[in-house]
Amino acid sequence: MSEALKAVPAADKINTGITGVIAIAQGLSEALSDTYRLLFKTHAVHWNVEGPLFHSIHVLTEEQYTNLFQAADDLAERIRALGRIAPYQLSEISKLSCVKDPAKLGSAQEMVEDLAAAHEEVVRRMRDVIARAEKGEDVATADLLTARCAFHEKAAWMLRATAK
Repeated sequence: MSEALKAVPAADKINTGITGVIAIAQGLSEALSDTYRLLFKTHAVHWNVEGPLFHSIHVLTEEQYTNLFQAADDLAERIRALGRIAPYQLSEISKLSCVKDPAKLGSAQEMVEDLAAAHEEVVRRMRDVIARAEKGEDVATADLLTARCAFHEKAAWMLRATAK
C-alpha cells in the first residue's frame, strides 16, 4: 500500500456504510494525481502557446487550469473524508498518474491535441473508479467523479474544436 493510502487515526471508526474504501481511495488518489499532472500540463500550454490562436488558447487553458486546481482540492478532501491520506509527494503523483509529459512543446495545434487526448484518458480511467464507488455504495465519490468526467469531456471537445 502506498504511503498516501494509509488510514488516518481513528479511520476504523468511520462507518458511513461504504464498502471497499481502500480501492475507492486508490482510485481517487489516481484521479487526484491525473488532475494535478493535467493541471501542470495545461499551465505549460497556457504559458508557452504561440501563433494565431494564442489568445483563444491562452484564455481557454486558464479557465481549464482554474477548474483543475479546485478539483484537486475537492478530490483530496474526498480521500480524507474516507479516512485516508491524500498523495503528498510529487514523485508519488507522477507514479500514480496516467497523464504524460508532452514529448516536446510543438505547434499550438499539437499542444492542444495532446491536451485533449490527456483529458480523454483521464475520463476513461475515472469511469472505472465510478464503478468501484457505485459498487461500494459511495454515492458522494461517484457523484464527484461523474461531474469531473463531464468537465473533462467538455474540455476535450473544446480543445479538439480549437485544434481544427
